[in-house]
Amino acid sequence: MSLSCPDRFSDSILLCSEDTSGIISGESPEFSSSNIDFLPPLFSSSSEEDESIAGFIQDERNFVPGLDYLSRFESRSLDDSARKESVAWILKVQAYYGFQPLTAYLSVNYVDRFLNSRQLPQTNGWPMQLLSVACLSLAAKMEEPLVPSLLDLQVAGPKYIFEPRTIRRMELLVLGVLDWRLRSITPFSFLSFFAFKLDSNGTFTGFLISRATQIILSNVQEATFLAYWPSCIAAAAVLCAANEIPNWSLVKPEHAESWCEGLRKEKIVGCYQLMQELVIDNNKRKLPKVLPQLLVTTQSPISSSVSSSSSSSISLSYKRRRINNCLWVDGDTENSQ
Repeated sequence: MSLSCPDRFSDSILLCSEDTSGIISGESPEFSSSNIDFLPPLFSSSSEEDESIAGFIQDERNFVPGLDYLSRFESRSLDDSARKESVAWILKVQAYYGFQPLTAYLSVNYVDRFLNSRQLPQTNGWPMQLLSVACLSLAAKMEEPLVPSLLDLQVAGPKYIFEPRTIRRMELLVLGVLDWRLRSITPFSFLSFFAFKLDSNGTFTGFLISRATQIILSNVQEATFLAYWPSCIAAAAVLCAANEIPNWSLVKPEHAESWCEGLRKEKIVGCYQLMQELVIDNNKRKLPKVLPQLLVTTQSPISSSVSSSSSSSISLSYKRRRINNCLWVDGDTENSQ
């Protein structure tokens, strides 16, 4: 199957071109990585850090889908199974290339924010796959030191393969819909701070961050968590991680409200209970048990770099459906030779 459309954008004007090292060539104060990116591994308890986190909590509403987004999945105007399939593919590629957890989470965040604002011509199939590839490409260019080519990025069994210029055009469409706000506030922006609040001695801080990261990625497929903002998800994940440490079972989600101004107890309790029901039991069966007392490092797990670029090239010789020069604009697919 082959779809085509007119060349509405020249490759020369696309800042997200495949051969660039990132989306933005130079960082401005608005998009500086120090503004919203990861916090230092450890914090001292001071009003300055508390105010910084409180500012993140105040601004996080600008980087999540609208309040009615979850209800559209519940009413089936959006396809929850298509979203799960999209997220599953993103996580497979993240694991294949060793991308940072933040890269995968940002990819899903871009997908959700795009779908909140624009309607795809169909809720599953090639439009959703194209959106997933474009969002993963943008996130990788934002966070990874080494980014595979757009063709090599399409691994882990996708149903469709897209030409690089098709993906670049979709990237531009995503950038426009997101108003170029790619440096999102995510749960990872809060993990170190919350872990230190729970473990000020730093004994288990490394384990809390690492385990909370696993929990966050394991629940990103569940649309139900869209009801909670990043700070709430981070707090609940740290609390769930703390409950796996011996003699820490007395830590309750109600305690997290005191960690920072702006946290809401009822939201944290609800998110925590949902994690316990949908995630933790499955993770205990799937993940190897790690002894918390052996993980005393305070280094954030998000600092892991992409796997070696010298790996063998990806074979694309097996049969897969290919879509050439496909571009979706304003909900319609236009065709031309």
